[in-house]
Amino acid sequence: MKKIFRTSTLIAVFFSLALTAQETQTKTGHTNNNKFKQLKDEFATPNSQHTASGAPGVNYTQQQVDYEMDIILDDENQKLSGDESIVYYNNSKDELQYLWVQLDQNKRAKDSKSPLIEGGGPEVLYTPEKFAADFIDKPFDGGFNIVHVKDAKGNDLSYMINQTMMRIELPKPLASGKKFNFQIKWWYNINDHVPHRDRSGYEHFKADGNNLYVIAQFYPRLAVYNNVEGWQNMQFWGRSEFALEFGDFKVNITTPKDHILNATGVLTNPKKVLTPTQLERLEKAKNSFDKPVIIVSQEEAIEAEKNKSKETKTWSFDAKNVRDFAFASSRKFIWDGMAVDINGKTVMAYSLYPKEGNPLWEEYSTKVVAHTLKEYSSYTFDYPYHKAISVHSKNQGMEYPQICWNYGRPRPDGSYDDRTRDAMIGVITHEVGHNFFPMIVNSDERQWTWMDEGLNSFVETLTELTFDPNFDTGNLPKDIIPYMDGDQSNIAPIMTQGDNTHQFGPNAYTKPAAGLYMLRETIMGHELFDYAFKTYAQRWMFKHPTPEDFFRTMEDASAFDLDWFWRGWFYTTDFTDIGIKSVNQYRVTNKPTQDVIELAKKYGITAEQIRPSIYLSTDPETEGEPQTALDIKILKNYIDANYQNTADAEIPGYFYEITFEKPGGLVMPIIVEYTYEDNTTKSITYPAQIWRKNDKQVNKVVASNKAIKSIVIDPKQETADVDISNNVWPREEKSEFDKKKEELTNE
Repeated sequence: MKKIFRTSTLIAVFFSLALTAQETQTKTGHTNNNKFKQLKDEFATPNSQHTASGAPGVNYTQQQVDYEMDIILDDENQKLSGDESIVYYNNSKDELQYLWVQLDQNKRAKDSKSPLIEGGGPEVLYTPEKFAADFIDKPFDGGFNIVHVKDAKGNDLSYMINQTMMRIELPKPLASGKKFNFQIKWWYNINDHVPHRDRSGYEHFKADGNNLYVIAQFYPRLAVYNNVEGWQNMQFWGRSEFALEFGDFKVNITTPKDHILNATGVLTNPKKVLTPTQLERLEKAKNSFDKPVIIVSQEEAIEAEKNKSKETKTWSFDAKNVRDFAFASSRKFIWDGMAVDINGKTVMAYSLYPKEGNPLWEEYSTKVVAHTLKEYSSYTFDYPYHKAISVHSKNQGMEYPQICWNYGRPRPDGSYDDRTRDAMIGVITHEVGHNFFPMIVNSDERQWTWMDEGLNSFVETLTELTFDPNFDTGNLPKDIIPYMDGDQSNIAPIMTQGDNTHQFGPNAYTKPAAGLYMLRETIMGHELFDYAFKTYAQRWMFKHPTPEDFFRTMEDASAFDLDWFWRGWFYTTDFTDIGIKSVNQYRVTNKPTQDVIELAKKYGITAEQIRPSIYLSTDPETEGEPQTALDIKILKNYIDANYQNTADAEIPGYFYEITFEKPGGLVMPIIVEYTYEDNTTKSITYPAQIWRKNDKQVNKVVASNKAIKSIVIDPKQETADVDISNNVWPREEKSEFDKKKEELTNE
């Protein structure tokens, strides 16, 4: 009875001390502020359309919109005209009173309010084009001119235009499961996209007098209607992109006869618009899997530049199950292509570019398209469309189904540096990658920019590193440190609507990409992450996912609780800063330490009554004490009784208590590299959950057979730690220069 009392008393001593410490604090209640609290409050309630697992539910629905269009490109007057017939399918369970249509070109209307919402002072510098556009030129007469809106019988439909949105009144409510046919006829003046880096328009080449057109957002497009937002009819201010429904397109585009054009969809009349030579080369390209084949050569493009045909031709395209349509057209285009094998299916990679893009574009563009399709398919799903096109256009970086515009132009003499080349490779990879996010995994870009830009930038990073292991992606955790360490008044959480976001690039592109890279490389590992990420992509192909669908799927498919990560990285502007506060070295002894003796005294236990045990002590060794662990009798007896060979026990001789501190707000794994006296190293990653009970500091006892010479936290900068000065033990002494610099900084 007495023995049991003494043992339990020692346990009670430690419990009592903890209780005493608590009693010194103010006794006020608090809510659960633990960083590992589940995201029940932040997440939308799951339902039968968006389930708790992150998958589409049994009652998931989405609308469909089919378009038939006749388009005329007036190259002489830079004008685009269209006559479109639309079929809207109400697949929702709701009855619709009206339809909302996006008029994105109205951002460039004379009365557009987009310029009025932007504040700020003068720019650091202006190009002549930008200066003239801002201060000299008259406002561009852009925006849609709606000729009429009619129903299928030719009757006028009532409509109202509110900036970039048009509400069409239905003759009677559209019931669930029904469709509505109507027509819109329109035209607008095409803008010069170069001065303001617009998403679409034309570039004029003074040297030869020709234009290169990249045409998008060019037709009135139905807004999304779903059970999450109802009508997604937020205005298009110019930054946050597009929420669109899937549908089928039949589009006829009339251009000058000497133009080369490509677009979303299958070209259905190639024999009418291509020469026999071009058709022959195109067939050759469809069987070339190792290198691009020139379909329209530079010499032929230069010859076409010399004369402007007054005749026209019409290109016809048929696109199935796409969310948008775009095209590029010019007599300046060189065209090359090659075949890509996507798990036994042939997909075509094409590039269109003027001579001003060579030799850079001929060397790299189509090869990068092919590489991107293969890599993205391996991380998500097999690319389902028949082609992907990269179009070279100045100052551009913009994406649409099966086609995108990309910058990267050599100097006039054709020379270029590595920076120009890598920027071109990067933007092509990124924009082609957008075919997956959001052209197929169709997130709401207007609301959540990161769901397309961030996810795409992440897969872009993996793709660039397989293209070139030394590629500077700009999306790694180390790349986001300056942003994370910046002025908090100029930072917003990732979960912020795009138009209201500070530092749009780091917020919507780099930070989410770096976070996902961190999840894959450091927190979850490749196998768990890749399976979950692919599950999300395949669940939401050709559907409308929400942020919760992504977060929930990543956990559902991996059995990895990541609420702490989503909360910190996506919902806050907290930063990572983990350091080494202190390191104490211990020795093993069989004599009670002074702390144990003092504790025992409080409960009437003398030092002689404390039963034999093993202790770790920071006190210097005294004469007659054990020199090694095996010199302690009770330990040796235990080893002898439980191990066949004493050597199997690997008994440590060095003991360290390491106190890790966390000045930063984010919880992250602690990645530690130990270097021993013989210069060997060992890395250990303590999971983020180590912080679950103390958000400020944690202690770890490390035992070793060798003396530890140094300790470094996060040696490869995997967690975006903003301050590495506290990541090393022992601390390096500051040089006189550093001390003086610090003094001056403080003054």
